[in-house]
Amino acid sequence: MAAAAPPPPPSDVPEAPLAPPETAPLGHPLFTRIRLATPSDVPFIHKMIHQMAVFERLTHLFTATESSLSSTLFVAPPFHSFTIFILELSSSPIPPLSSPSPSFTPIEKTFNLDSPINDPEKDAFSVYYGNDQVIIGGFILFFPNYSTFLGKPGFYVEDLFVRECYRRKGFGKMLLSAVAKQAVKMGYGRVEWVVLDWNVNAINFYEQMGAKVLPEWRICRLTGDALQAYQNSNM
Repeated sequence: MAAAAPPPPPSDVPEAPLAPPETAPLGHPLFTRIRLATPSDVPFIHKMIHQMAVFERLTHLFTATESSLSSTLFVAPPFHSFTIFILELSSSPIPPLSSPSPSFTPIEKTFNLDSPINDPEKDAFSVYYGNDQVIIGGFILFFPNYSTFLGKPGFYVEDLFVRECYRRKGFGKMLLSAVAKQAVKMGYGRVEWVVLDWNVNAINFYEQMGAKVLPEWRICRLTGDALQAYQNSNM
């Protein structure tokens, strides 16, 4: 019997591409950090407050200066009075702080974006750690208040601001979450703030974070001449 012919060699099958390791970043990584503000951040804070006044259509009320901020914001230890968290961003890992505050451990998170962010004001909001350029993207300013009903202190958020090109990326949530986390850590009873009634996007954002909007409350404010009139008033 004739020997059977050997089977034909297997046809070449293209190999499937190897999947990237799970640790490989996808898209465009953006490294972020929330840290305590320092007096050297005042020029950035002042510019962002002005941008916020423009967005809220309240520039006619904006009178703050870098000098007035410097002399009033950093008068007490963090969380005992006015406290500011700064949002930093970089396309590469952010270097550690040379002198971190013992009051707060910076919060770091990496976002993987579909495309890089074009920041037209990058140079005006840059800080340098050695040769590493890091961008200031936003801030949140808060201070203690007190609830007599709860019998506990809380935090009142005066300002939450993310620069325009960095909005809708999750950075505002990161800043507000940092304040809420600090409140829980300190045993505080609540965090509260106000929102403009026309800012529907902000209202929806706050509600998604679990906040309740209280339409039955109104803000009462004494300021300007109405406040100064009490200087020589008879009690």
